[in-house]
Amino acid sequence: MLYVRFPLSLRNVEDLLHERGIDVSHETIRYWWNRFGPMFASEIRRKRVQQLRAYSKSKWHVDEVFVKLNGKRHYLWRAVDHEGEVL
Repeated sequence: MLYVRFPLSLRNVEDLLHERGIDVSHETIRYWWNRFGPMFASEIRRKRVQQLRAYSKSKWHVDEVFVKLNGKRHYLWRAVDHEGEVL
């Protein structure tokens, strides 16, 4: 979580863990993040959605545009909540 929570590089996290007596390489930390990162991200998203549902004055905005690609007209849209998170 040091890598995610703070703006640290993998080598900085390696150094911090080494100071605490844990000897791992930066490649091991990268492997851990690739393996367990999606679980952390889904848990954070799940908690954020629960907070948004509890927050009665949540606001969101939709950007929409029509684009012509190869002669075909396409409709693009994107919804963003009050924290800037893409819905």
